[in-house]
Amino acid sequence: MTTLDRDETRAPAVPHRPVVAGRPLPLRVAAPMAVAAGLALLVAFPPYGVWPLAPVGVALLAAAAHRRRLRAGAGLGFLTGVALFAPLLAWTNLHTGYLPWVLLSLLQAGYLALLGAATAWVSPLADRSRWAWPALTGLLWVGQEALRDRTPFGGFPWGRLAFSQDSSPLLRLAALGGAPLVTFAVALIGGLLVTAAWRGWAAARTAPSGEPPARRWLPVAVPAAVAVALGAAGLLVPVASAGSGAPVTVAIVQGNVPRLGLDFNAQRQAVLNNHVDATLELAARVAAGAQRQPDLVVWPENSSDIDPLRNPTAGARIAQAADTVRAPILVGAVLLGPGPGEVRNAGILWRPGTGADLSQLYTKRHPVPFAEYVPLRDIARMVSKQVDLIRNDFVPGSTPGVVRAGPAVLGDVICFEVAYDEVVRDTVTGGAQLLVVQTNNATFDVAEARQQLAMVRLRAVEHGRPALMASTVGVSGFVAPDGRVSDATGFNTREVVVREMRLDDGRTLATRLGWWPELALAGLATAALVGAAVLRRRQRILPG
Repeated sequence: MTTLDRDETRAPAVPHRPVVAGRPLPLRVAAPMAVAAGLALLVAFPPYGVWPLAPVGVALLAAAAHRRRLRAGAGLGFLTGVALFAPLLAWTNLHTGYLPWVLLSLLQAGYLALLGAATAWVSPLADRSRWAWPALTGLLWVGQEALRDRTPFGGFPWGRLAFSQDSSPLLRLAALGGAPLVTFAVALIGGLLVTAAWRGWAAARTAPSGEPPARRWLPVAVPAAVAVALGAAGLLVPVASAGSGAPVTVAIVQGNVPRLGLDFNAQRQAVLNNHVDATLELAARVAAGAQRQPDLVVWPENSSDIDPLRNPTAGARIAQAADTVRAPILVGAVLLGPGPGEVRNAGILWRPGTGADLSQLYTKRHPVPFAEYVPLRDIARMVSKQVDLIRNDFVPGSTPGVVRAGPAVLGDVICFEVAYDEVVRDTVTGGAQLLVVQTNNATFDVAEARQQLAMVRLRAVEHGRPALMASTVGVSGFVAPDGRVSDATGFNTREVVVREMRLDDGRTLATRLGWWPELALAGLATAALVGAAVLRRRQRILPG
């Protein structure tokens, strides 16, 4: 007998009979619904991109966990989490084995278990008012993501509802309240859908036989219509299609690597040569008049894993590229130090004629735990000795990635940092006119790259900034302030794309508000949990 089975023994469903008011759905129905919820959420994300299924997944989990005891709600939420995160994060096991993928997927599923328990806990509030359920659903999802984005070791925001909406009208809401507001809107619509289905079914069962059909289906039609209206309302949010400032011509160099996998680091010289040679070819096309002269060239993360500040040969090659193309290059480099056994993941500006500009150097502020550094190494080694493959821990930087490149002020974020709200926002409030995401996808696959590009699209809308993603192997491309992608490259190819972009230094409402929308929504979620506790206590002490 499973935990879920034991949890339901006190209130068994009558076989072959609809559930009466006050009872949860039968477990034989709720468990498949929870799995279907995770799969619906999965398909909403790239590379599938069926974004309307995100609210459907939310609705399925809300219905499955409604009126359950906490353990059952947690178990159902965990089923949803496994069905979502195991395939969503499958790219983490391509070159590192199954253990990191399994542990990460189970950890993330644990947060949806908390969400399932919270959904069960607030059921009395949802039952008190038809319109409470949608709001509670939206608030709990934001609260769950706020916790998951920060814990443990700085959190892992992959799989936020907001990141599934890169082609949705709801993406525009990011300009008002960032990713938390988009997540709230998606979950709110999911709550409206489950309200329509649940209340409509109950009304149909209990309605008198002679009641007009229009009145019978009113509980379904109203929430469903509100859900559709909210989904379309995003189109009313004004966003700019291009920056309003000076034009700047930017080149993205995607040099590619000889072989995908973890051993790309063993090919360091070849990877650097690929990016230098591709830049020299760009310079030749510019000299021949076949290509516009770039004002700025962007190389991806790990384009020089040989420290060019300490290795004269690497520095000379980068200098050759910058001098020949006659434009500053933002180089993604691994720098040794500052202490023994330490390294830094950095973006450094290399100017033609003068070389590395150490005043314009950004060190990644959010290294990835167990990938770029190993917390609790002795304990982690007991789980897997593979942690010793990370010999040198990457140390975090302390300042936002505001890089003044001459023709533009760049907001540089490196790889997974694009998923963290405050890392990107700090560059914009620091003066960034163009968002730049330097990334290395050589250890992953095209699904991971497209998921990351969806995050770039949201950040562009959130802050009203033109943006770009530069990857070693793809996908690279330019993103307009309204989220449209241009010149996207293929995966595992060598390509150079050049585009004129207009800078912008205005601020959206989301930029001005910062973390306040998330704080307010998460605070209301906490208040709902407390309110449910009060209501449950009152129900227990009522006579009769």
